[in-house]
Amino acid sequence: MKKLICSRLIMTAGFLLALFTGILNAQDKILPGNNDFDSYIPLIASKRVALFTNQSGTLEAFMTGFTDASLPEVPKGRHILDELLERGINIACVFSPEHGFRGKQEAGAKVSDYTDESTGVRIVSLYGVNVPDAISKRANDFDVVLVDIQDVGLRYYTYYITMMRIMNACAELGKEIIILDRPNPNGSYVDGPILQDRFKSGVGALNIPVVHGLTLGEMAMMINSEGWLNEGRKCELKVISCKNYTHSMKFKLTSRPSPNLRTMRAVYFYPSTCYFENTLVSVGRGTDYPFEVLSDGKNYTLDLRNEKISDGIRLNYVIDAYNSLGQKNFFGKPDKHNRYWIDLLFGTDSVRKMIQSGKTEREIKDTWQKGIQEFMNLRSKYILYPD
Repeated sequence: MKKLICSRLIMTAGFLLALFTGILNAQDKILPGNNDFDSYIPLIASKRVALFTNQSGTLEAFMTGFTDASLPEVPKGRHILDELLERGINIACVFSPEHGFRGKQEAGAKVSDYTDESTGVRIVSLYGVNVPDAISKRANDFDVVLVDIQDVGLRYYTYYITMMRIMNACAELGKEIIILDRPNPNGSYVDGPILQDRFKSGVGALNIPVVHGLTLGEMAMMINSEGWLNEGRKCELKVISCKNYTHSMKFKLTSRPSPNLRTMRAVYFYPSTCYFENTLVSVGRGTDYPFEVLSDGKNYTLDLRNEKISDGIRLNYVIDAYNSLGQKNFFGKPDKHNRYWIDLLFGTDSVRKMIQSGKTEREIKDTWQKGIQEFMNLRSKYILYPD
């Protein structure tokens, strides 16, 4: 009898340990909204769907914990497009962002419309075109827009801008939009100046900080509720949330969100190194380590491959390079509105001017703290996940 009881206790303990381990393993993986089929398939089952996505729209879970391992150019997981087609969903077309549906086009490259060879679905580029016009031309073809795309949480990263333009079109046309939400790899902090209206551009569309700490789902809710769409319109919006995600989490993406963000280290340093674009220092496009190794090819090199990752924009990188290489032409040439590229990235010309006047990193960052606090108060209204 004692042996039987002991055996049952061991079996029970083993079962509980396995169950507990399974729960821990499940919680170690972040599931994007596209995994929650029960929540969104019924919403689109009888409708014609326009899908806004690219190579990042796979059904893979994200492993938590910091890693700087290289990101695959071609994702291994099943793509949302293939999944929906297999489930019999009527896909009217795919809308693609900057870098194209397969994510291989360089920054700013024009992408033409075409038919995807493997699925026969029409791919419609929304980058470098008038998005409302492009969508209006297909208004009779679809009922709902489904969004599944990986963002990196920065105001100058263009996917949210395309999403907002789609929202504008949906609001005007009376179409639904459903966001299959994804975690933000830079969602653990908020930093940078608030964009000023004069510096709105293709790399900055909203009066928010550079690093905003929102997922695309949270961003869409803010845009819709705050009346930021054209003429204060609102679209019919639904967000399918991620599972097991908090904003403070570090995790590994399953593919490159764009061609030159090739490692998680590059993704984490991108909020600090993108400001070298169009300066005397190259950000390493065309090399194996873009946004991790920067150089002017002669007198200045910044190698961040062994640098410790920390939250926050590191202005000292730009300040040190500016001081090392001299002031003449460091920031390139201004546009016809006298705005330098770094001004468009920061959403203001004050940062560049303070660097030129010899201000320290701390002095510069102090100037945007009030704006951040005001934004944090606004942000708190739309948070779907704990910080």
